[in-house]
Amino acid sequence: MGLTGCSKSKIAIYLRKYLPIEIISVDSALIYRDMDIGTDKPNHLDLQMHPHRLLNIKDPSEIYSVAEFRKDAYREIENILKLGKIPLLVGGTMLYYHVLLYGLSNLPPSNFEIRKYLLNKTKYNQYFLHEQLNLVDPTSANNIHKNDCQRLLRALEIFYVSGKTLTSLKNDRLNKLPYNIIQFSILPKSKEWLHEKIELRIKKMLTLGFQKEVEKLFFRGDLNKQLPSIRCIGYRQMWEYLEHRTSYEEMFLKIVFSTRKLAKHQLTWLKKWKNVYFLTSSKPNIIFKKMLKIFKTHQLDIEF
Repeated sequence: MGLTGCSKSKIAIYLRKYLPIEIISVDSALIYRDMDIGTDKPNHLDLQMHPHRLLNIKDPSEIYSVAEFRKDAYREIENILKLGKIPLLVGGTMLYYHVLLYGLSNLPPSNFEIRKYLLNKTKYNQYFLHEQLNLVDPTSANNIHKNDCQRLLRALEIFYVSGKTLTSLKNDRLNKLPYNIIQFSILPKSKEWLHEKIELRIKKMLTLGFQKEVEKLFFRGDLNKQLPSIRCIGYRQMWEYLEHRTSYEEMFLKIVFSTRKLAKHQLTWLKKWKNVYFLTSSKPNIIFKKMLKIFKTHQLDIEF
């Protein structure tokens, strides 16, 4: 696990050269095809030599739920273990990790008619979803941003379908992960180092042709900025630039700000995380040596 910009994928690829591991991506943006530059996806050569499972599994027009991730990740873990190898889960989507480790709330399935009704109401009041949720489930409303359409919609849908709030159901969890795991988190050297790294990465992203990547999605005609794929950091801001709603400089600054905000959010999750080894370095060989020492404390005899 770790903050965005801390070279998690590069470290995972390095580890795979020496350890009998298979990589499972834990990233809500890397699941989408044709979204490579803005998600900082490993390059084609690296993916050929070191495949990542659960990567490029969805079209940007599709929605991928946390429940689907848990089911898919569980399946990939089983398949890797059958090969006699070790599953290595890599990414920064902390909610995915949490649901995989501790199970999923026993929530009702989606209801298209209810979603359609609720979304129609937002045409007249963009904050309708948040206002309605605040009336029936103020705890959830307080924890979900008023612009987070997907999560607000799901919380309201749960109430309309089951008659129970998301808050009342969240502790009713099913099927904790039945494996012994070792958790690592890659942390930045400092806040200043991370901020500089994030800004440099975004500049590189733009140089590599990020605008053209988003233009292809923009002109497809079947996508919009309410979809989870286009709401990904970078894509949403570039989309607004292509709509002539912001200047190029504003778009760049918004991506930097949102990425730093994401890193802060990830750190908040990690500070509350239990049983995790925090590793501070951007050099894969140093991380590798630290991990080997930890393996020994767990009496793991891993051949490499």
